[in-house]
Amino acid sequence: MTAFMKGIAIAAAVVGTILGHIGSSAAQAPAPIAEKGVLRVGMLVDFPPFGFINAQGEPDGFDADVANALAERMGVKLEIEQVTGPNRIPYLLTDKIDVVIASLGITDERKKQVAFTRPYAAMLNVIYGDKALKIGDPAGLAGHSVGVTRASVQETALLAVAPTEAKVQKYDDDASAVQALLSGQAEVIGVDTVTIEDIEKRAPAKYDIKFELSAQVQGIAVRPGSDQLLTYLNKFVDEMIASGKLDEIHRKWFHRPLPKAVSN
Repeated sequence: MTAFMKGIAIAAAVVGTILGHIGSSAAQAPAPIAEKGVLRVGMLVDFPPFGFINAQGEPDGFDADVANALAERMGVKLEIEQVTGPNRIPYLLTDKIDVVIASLGITDERKKQVAFTRPYAAMLNVIYGDKALKIGDPAGLAGHSVGVTRASVQETALLAVAPTEAKVQKYDDDASAVQALLSGQAEVIGVDTVTIEDIEKRAPAKYDIKFELSAQVQGIAVRPGSDQLLTYLNKFVDEMIASGKLDEIHRKWFHRPLPKAVSN
């Protein structure tokens, strides 16, 4: 073989290798995501730093970074569908989205509706209100107005311990529950420690944590029976944890290491 022919053969091999990598990247995504070439992700945009709309008018935050990393691994385009707490599971079950990456707490009740990956995030749920209120346990909620987001983990935890005399007020999203606290419509609210960071920027030193409701881990959710996709997503989370990438994203948005409930 002449030097010229050898050069052609080597070039062809290189091109073949590149094309093979491109093809295998897209093929990594489970069907029908690979067939469409698009990953549709449901994400909250009213829950910073998990999800919010940035100055450029685009979805951003911890969940957005995780979704982008997942789409990149699959080799497909990412489409983020804005969802709310109450409609994120219905959107998934009616095939409006492929997965939910929306700080969705893993609970036994939700496991009856969707399939979850291993945890990719975690936070604490608490009762939070004006410092002047002396409430140290669930019994202390009697006679007080307690705001909580409908269809949330906080609602489930609150209703399990709240006395019948507590005046539970339900809201459609976290922003409404927070506004109820700030306006005085609700004396205390059931809320997670992430949201508390935002409240304290708006009303420094006015509120404090009364008591813990529950510790919550979040998972990526898929429709029941999506075994291939679920296996793929669990491998994705495992790899993100092992590589340190998930910890890097968590530190970027929360300024602290990935919780042990996730990394262990």
